[in-house]
Amino acid sequence: MARYTLNLLCGALVLLILVPVDVVAQNHDHAAMGHDMGGMAAGDSVTWRMPPMDMSMPMMPGMHGMNPSAPAYLPLTPQEAMALPDARPRELVTMADGDTLHLHAMMVKRKIGDRHFAMFGYNGQIPGPLIRAPQGSKVYVHFENHIDQATTVHWHGLRLDNRFDGVPGVTQAPVEQHASFMYELKFPDEGLYWYHPHIREDIQQDLGLYGNMLVDPSREDALPRVNREEVFVLDDLLVDGSGPLPYGQDAPTHALMGRFGNLMLVNGVPDYRMSVKKGEVVRFFLTNVANARTFNVTFGNAKIKVIASDVSRFEREQWVDSVPIAPAERYIVDVRFKKPGDVAIANTIQAINHFRGEFYPHVDTLAIVSVADEPVSTDLSDEYLALRTNADVVEDIESFRSSFDRPVDYEIELTLKHQNLPLPIVAMMEIDTLYVPPMEWNDAMPMMNWLSTGNEVTWVLRDVRSGRENMDINWTFQKGDVAKIRIFNTPDSFHPMNHPIHVHGQRYLVLSIDGVPTQNLVWKDTAIVPVGSTMDILVDMSNPGEWMMHCHIAEHLQAGMMLSFTVEEEGTAGSP
Repeated sequence: MARYTLNLLCGALVLLILVPVDVVAQNHDHAAMGHDMGGMAAGDSVTWRMPPMDMSMPMMPGMHGMNPSAPAYLPLTPQEAMALPDARPRELVTMADGDTLHLHAMMVKRKIGDRHFAMFGYNGQIPGPLIRAPQGSKVYVHFENHIDQATTVHWHGLRLDNRFDGVPGVTQAPVEQHASFMYELKFPDEGLYWYHPHIREDIQQDLGLYGNMLVDPSREDALPRVNREEVFVLDDLLVDGSGPLPYGQDAPTHALMGRFGNLMLVNGVPDYRMSVKKGEVVRFFLTNVANARTFNVTFGNAKIKVIASDVSRFEREQWVDSVPIAPAERYIVDVRFKKPGDVAIANTIQAINHFRGEFYPHVDTLAIVSVADEPVSTDLSDEYLALRTNADVVEDIESFRSSFDRPVDYEIELTLKHQNLPLPIVAMMEIDTLYVPPMEWNDAMPMMNWLSTGNEVTWVLRDVRSGRENMDINWTFQKGDVAKIRIFNTPDSFHPMNHPIHVHGQRYLVLSIDGVPTQNLVWKDTAIVPVGSTMDILVDMSNPGEWMMHCHIAEHLQAGMMLSFTVEEEGTAGSP
């Protein structure tokens, strides 16, 4: 068995160090059942293509010629895409209280390598416009849909009015093609947020529908001074020589692990570069918009000062060696570049080869920082080296400490169900459970993952007390309640997998992981639960309405992994 050491940073940053021993994987040859054979066209004009394969992870016997059970989908062929406008880089939109932004979801073409293909963009931009507004303001977004699917916009992390949360069938009707919807956004909290669809995220978000919101704190001294700011949107895209690999038209592919890409993107491009001067202190606003990949971000040998996460600053600034960031999470970090030369910002992980039962170090370059020999004009070294305590955050959290040791109100476990999977996949999963890593940093079984769709796989949030699952759950709270929820990620399911759990419309504290209390708290809306771990969270039920709680791996969400809860106005019935 493999041994693992789990280092926890503030209950939110999870850095996994994997120490492997040899595990022998055995092959089972079973006849394929229930999946299309022979590589025939699976959609109106789209043909399935086998995912790019690492030859050290060969195809299991019995899988040759198989295709996912869902029809294939791509927006347009490469030839049709040539008539589309080119995708443009993100633009900054500074908004004041009461301003209105016109936001369009539209089709664009992108060139990666020597080929053009169709993608989606907000206002023709990938990422979409960067919305910057002051804390306490309210703005309006007039949204129009001009892609070939119904969509909505979810304003991830905002404690806004429920009717503008962007969840189809819960807070609003889907916005059909050429229709529109007016959103009203409130910014009660400082920090970094993002927006994306809440219909077929596995397709629409992956093809470029995502953008950031940056809410400036009301206090000018809330954050330490820096020389410059950089907003980094981290993503990956699964491509081959013909462009993006097709998606499942009526059910997601890659339903076991999620769709991991093989092309790393920063702000929508695979070769992001920036230049700084020697000694410059740069503030990086990091958002992970990938469907499934958790990044472990390093900045060469530079020290990293963690300032804030999803919905607030940390109680105390802290030095870290890397920033593990799960899908939908955000982190704000400061980095000083002391020496001239090129510095690689990288995804530095321990990858896994399920076929061989091996772990190995792997590094993907995300961006290059060219550090000039010219010194920065304003030296902020002293401020950078100081670690501040944020008294206002400590005071805010202090009012919740009396609830830290209260009994758990609800307990949920994370697992999955499956039916009609090809027998070679079932056989391999029986072997795979012999070594279960707490974190899946890479797609270690690309063929099996691709063939497993939402038709065969259902990911489950199960209420331990009632036995109810997914959308059969609807907890009720009152505004002002503080709910303690325990989340257990069972390690003995068919395919154990880490899950980033997102709570809509509220904020929460990660109190502990595996019984170890978090020593440096921060308000979150998304946090990852490793396999086999138990995470206790304390949710501030401050925002009335019907809300969602779900895994933010896009394919897991589409495969059912979501529940609902209602926060009623004060004075009405209902409590944990």
